[in-house]
Amino acid sequence: MDKIQSPIILAAVKLATYVPLSIVSFVIVFRHGISRGDGWVLLSIFCITQLVGGILYFLSFFSSYTSLDNGAYALEASGLSPLLLCTLGLLHSIFQTPDGFLRYQAYFRLLQLLGTVAFCLNFFSIYFVMIKGTTSNTNAMVLAGVILYAILYIILVGICLYLWTQIRFVMRYRKQLLKAVSVALPFLTVRTVYSVLFMLWMDRNPGSTPLDLGEFDLIEGNWQIYIAMKMLMEYAVVIIYSVAAFVLPLKKDYKIPESYQDEYLLSRPHC
Repeated sequence: MDKIQSPIILAAVKLATYVPLSIVSFVIVFRHGISRGDGWVLLSIFCITQLVGGILYFLSFFSSYTSLDNGAYALEASGLSPLLLCTLGLLHSIFQTPDGFLRYQAYFRLLQLLGTVAFCLNFFSIYFVMIKGTTSNTNAMVLAGVILYAILYIILVGICLYLWTQIRFVMRYRKQLLKAVSVALPFLTVRTVYSVLFMLWMDRNPGSTPLDLGEFDLIEGNWQIYIAMKMLMEYAVVIIYSVAAFVLPLKKDYKIPESYQDEYLLSRPHC
């Protein structure tokens, strides 16, 4: 197995890429505003977590503090949750009405809570594994995180498919945003599969599976798989969303004449 022999190089690459991406994400939040939905804010949070993880991992090579390495490893492994929640926020914004009202607030808040719980379970289970080793409690936390990630991803796909069935009722530029999310979805799928396989590796019992899931370990795994299924997939999703944020004049959807607002079925009051 080709192992990640020079993780410091990968850490340096992450720093070199997520510094500008984090700055871009701040500009996006400033451009669109927090009131337009949580998607852009969560995109910024994802970039920041990846940047902080890269910084901690890079510093761990020059320090004897194992907490730096443990924190970096946990953040690295938990990066899927902010990315899923970012996608969820963008899909939620597509339901927005011409007057700026976000529909289905309660349902999307519940899904955000689901993703947050998955993040916490994943982060702390991996952190505790690094400190204390595998235990029955950490295995249960990892398994719960896997299940929550799978549920959240399936729901995201379902929401995306539903929006496509209602595409003629979606506001003009949000149709383009839906296309951007749909283009990013295959990359997000690969990234989700990688995380699920990695978490199953963390939850493994010796001899319990014929598959060599050690290939997906973040430290001693196959570096080609790590780059192809994790790093590149994350970059693809972030770049697609960032381009959409700068190219699409989403605020123009709020300038639709009153006489045409009735055409938008998704703008009618719902729970």
